[in-house]
Amino acid sequence: MQLMKVDPRALKDNPDNTRQSKSTPQADSLLLATIKAVGIIQPPVIFAESGGNGYVIEAGHRRTRMAIAAGIEEIDVIVVEAANDNGAMRSMIENIAREPLNPVDQWRGIERLVALGWTEEAIAIALALPVRQIRKLRLLANVLPAMLDHMARGDMPNEQQLRTISAASLDEQKEVWKAHKPKKGDTASWWAIATCLTKTRMFARDASFGDDLRQAYGIEWAEDLFGPADEDNRFTTNVEAFLGAQQEWMSSNLPKKGSIVELNNWGQPQLPPKAERVYGKPGKGDCTAMYLDREGKVQSAHFRMPEAKKANGKADPTAPGGEDGNEAIDVAAKTRPDVTRNGLDMIGDFRTDALHEALARAPIEDDILMALLVLAFAGQNVSVDSGSETSNHLYGSRRFARHAVRLIGESGKLEFATDTLRVVARLTLIDALSARTNRTDSGIVARIAGDAIGADTYLPNMGTEQFLACLSRTALEASCGGRSVAPRPRVRDTRAALVEHFKEERFVHPSGLFAPDDVKLGEWLAKNMEQGGEDDDAPADGPMGSIEDGGNAADTGLEELDEADADTSTEDPDTAYGIAAE
Repeated sequence: MQLMKVDPRALKDNPDNTRQSKSTPQADSLLLATIKAVGIIQPPVIFAESGGNGYVIEAGHRRTRMAIAAGIEEIDVIVVEAANDNGAMRSMIENIAREPLNPVDQWRGIERLVALGWTEEAIAIALALPVRQIRKLRLLANVLPAMLDHMARGDMPNEQQLRTISAASLDEQKEVWKAHKPKKGDTASWWAIATCLTKTRMFARDASFGDDLRQAYGIEWAEDLFGPADEDNRFTTNVEAFLGAQQEWMSSNLPKKGSIVELNNWGQPQLPPKAERVYGKPGKGDCTAMYLDREGKVQSAHFRMPEAKKANGKADPTAPGGEDGNEAIDVAAKTRPDVTRNGLDMIGDFRTDALHEALARAPIEDDILMALLVLAFAGQNVSVDSGSETSNHLYGSRRFARHAVRLIGESGKLEFATDTLRVVARLTLIDALSARTNRTDSGIVARIAGDAIGADTYLPNMGTEQFLACLSRTALEASCGGRSVAPRPRVRDTRAALVEHFKEERFVHPSGLFAPDDVKLGEWLAKNMEQGGEDDDAPADGPMGSIEDGGNAADTGLEELDEADADTSTEDPDTAYGIAAE
C-alpha cells in the first residue's frame, strides 16, 4: 500500500463496482462544494490494471468524478494490490459502511461476488448477514432486469409483492411486465403485477403422503426463503399433483368405518344424510370421515348414524292388531293428536302472556322471586357467556341491561331501594321466561315458574272457535264432561255447542295448564342432577355455603351489544303490566 498523486482523469472506473445506481444531483452538488472548499479528505483507493499500464478505481468513484468537475489537476490516492475479484468484496463492504446500498445494487453485487467465486457462506460472514438473508437476496436478484432498473429509481414493491414476483419465471415476468409497464415518470402497479404472477402454493408441511407418492406424482419442492426460519417452507405450485397424492394417501389409510367426503359451500365436510357429527371423543360404533380442507390438508371428522328402526313383520302374531301388525301401525299413524301443532303454538302464547302478567301482578315472596331468577337463567332460551377463566368477555343483551342500569346509583355502585329491586327482578323474569314454541321457549322451567306463582288464573278463555278447532273429537267430547253440553254426532256441532257454552264461563284445556307432566319433570330433574354430579362446586355446608341471608354472591356485568338485541317496543314495559316502584 502506498500514497501517490495522480491525475483523476487518468483513472479508470471499476466494472465490478458495487454501487451502479447514479447518485442524486443534490448529493453530487453537496460533494462538489465540499471538495472545492476543503479538498478530498479520504483519498480514493486504486489498484494497477491487470495487463495494462493504467490504474483502476476500487473505492472513490464519486470523489474522483467530482474532483474532475472541480477542475483539480492532481489528487492523492492510495494504491493497493489488486484482489482476485477486482475488489468486488471490498467495494461491497466499503459502500455498505458508508451509506446503505440501493437494494437493487445489493442484489446485483451479491450475484457478482458469486460469479467471482465467493460462496454464500463466505459472503454472509464478510457482510455480517445470515446465510438465509444472502439466499433471499440472491432470489430477488432473479427479478426481470427491466423491473430491477425501474426499482432502482426508487419505485419499490412491498415485500409480499417482491416474494410473488421473484418466485415467477423470467418468461412469466417478461409477459406481465410488458402488459403493465408504467409510462415514463409513473410508478408501477405492483399489486396488479403481483396478482398476475400469483400461484397457489401447497406446502410440504401440510402433506400427509411420503416421498414415494411425491416421486410418483412428480412433485418437486421449492424453498420459500421469505417464510419463518423455524418452519418447513418447502412448497409446490403443482396443485393437482399435490391433491392427487393426498387423495391416494387417504384411500390407503382409511380407518375401519371410514369414508372420504367432500366439502360443502361453507368449508365443512359433507356428511351422509341424517348423520350426527361427534365433536367429543368418538365411540366404538362411530364412523370417520376423511376430507381435504381448503388448504389441502387431510382432516377427519367423526359422526354417528341413527339406529335403524325395527319394523314389525307381517307374520308376527303377537303384534297389535292380530296377524298383520302393520295394520295397527297404520291406524295409529292416522290417529289425530289431541292438540294440533297450531294448538300447541296457541297454548304457548297463552302461557307466556299469562306468565308475564302473573310476574307483573301476582304477589310473590322474595325467596320465591330469587328462586325464579335461578330458574330463569336455567332456561334453554338463555345464552350467557360468563366471562370465567375459559372466556375473556361478558355477553348479554341490552334487554337485560336496561333493567340492570336501574340498580346503579350516581356513584357507579349498586344503590337501589328494595321496591326498585322487586320491580327490576319481575321485569327481568318477564324478558327471560317464555313458553312459546319458537326459539324463545324456556322449556319446562317456564311451566314450573308459572305453576309456582299461580299463573293458571291468568290464562284466557280457550273456549273459542279458533282454539277448539285444534282439538280432536276425543278431546272435544272430553271437554263436555261435567258440563251441560252433550256430544253431537258431528264434530262441528259439538264444537259450536262448546263455544256457545263457554261464552258465559272460562274454559282452560288441561293441556294448557302450567303444572308440568310428572314423568317429564322427573326426567328433567334426573338429567340435570346427573349433569351436576361431582362438577358441582357448592360448599359442603349447604347449597349456599356460608352466605348469610341478604348477601350477594353474584358478580354483576353489563355490556351493550348490537341494536338488534334492543327492545324496539314503544310501550314502556313498566306501564304495560302496571309495575311501578312505590
